Amino acid sequence: MGNLICMTKKDTRDNNHGSKSKRMGRSQRKLLAEEEFLHRQALSMALQQHQLSQRFDGSMSRRIGSTSSRRRNLSDPFSNGKQAPDFLENIKLNKFVLVHGEGFGAWCWYKTIALLEEAGLVPIAIDLTGSGIDLADTNSVTTLAEYSKPLISYLENLPEDEQVILVGHSTGGACVSYALEHCPQKISKAIFLCATMVSDGQRPFDVFAEELGSTERFMQESQFLIHGNGKDKPPTGFMFEKQQMKGLYFNQSPTKDVALATVSMRPIPLGPVMEKLSLSPEKYGTGRRFFIQTLDDHALSPDVQEKLVRDSPPERVFKIKGSDHCPFFSKPQSLHKILLEIARIP
Repeated sequence: MGNLICMTKKDTRDNNHGSKSKRMGRSQRKLLAEEEFLHRQALSMALQQHQLSQRFDGSMSRRIGSTSSRRRNLSDPFSNGKQAPDFLENIKLNKFVLVHGEGFGAWCWYKTIALLEEAGLVPIAIDLTGSGIDLADTNSVTTLAEYSKPLISYLENLPEDEQVILVGHSTGGACVSYALEHCPQKISKAIFLCATMVSDGQRPFDVFAEELGSTERFMQESQFLIHGNGKDKPPTGFMFEKQQMKGLYFNQSPTKDVALATVSMRPIPLGPVMEKLSLSPEKYGTGRRFFIQTLDDHALSPDVQEKLVRDSPPERVFKIKGSDHCPFFSKPQSLHKILLEIARIP
């Protein structure tokens, strides 16, 4: 009649535990495979951008986001099947415009884009002038107006009654402030992500003075300056070395994201970060501002971020524990949850 196998309660528990472990193993493998796919996709995009920049001349800007045909089901580890329907009922605006910081490009938001799309939202990542795959020479970008032009053009071309949620990272915060001053009617909420939320008359560079030193010292002594118009002319930009980047920006970021960033980042135009902003209480002052602090940040220390918030208090402040200066790499899920929470606020 065959063999009968008697199992004790302990055997049953061990067997169940084994089944659970297998299921957890499959789930973990699926998550790792998903992350691997996203990394390959981002790296491929960065390589294509590099090839384009060598093949073509002229000025070209790219916006990415909301183009993916991939949609995860409710069991997917990146999505939250219970939360999404409630969220969509409570949100009035669904478009996020993502503005990168110094040296970065639209590519840095690839995890955030995927997560927002899966929540049913519309993320748009913009390359500022001379960044990402915009082919302008960074040495020729001398003003904040020129640097922010792709963002301002995008906002000005929105339908008359349409607004967006604007998110600015690092020095991209200055572009967000500039947009609040010049297109306030197009911005429902402005989110400063460990960003240069400067006051009227302040320069974005001033925020980093604690880490980089005074403006005068930086301009005279920095080894990272670029003299695009010749050594006898004023510097036009700067670019950190790989080890400096890792220490400042990526002290908690995954190795693959650090590798992606170090092959994708471009020189930073100096003019825009040295320009004093002119911000009025009638325009900038009436905008709804939110600040997200990163608590393990070596580029913009928590103390500096606290000072920014004290000097120009936003509507609300959020904090991401264990995040370096690039939470879209080091803490993408935490950043995603905060973005959803801000979007819910009436």
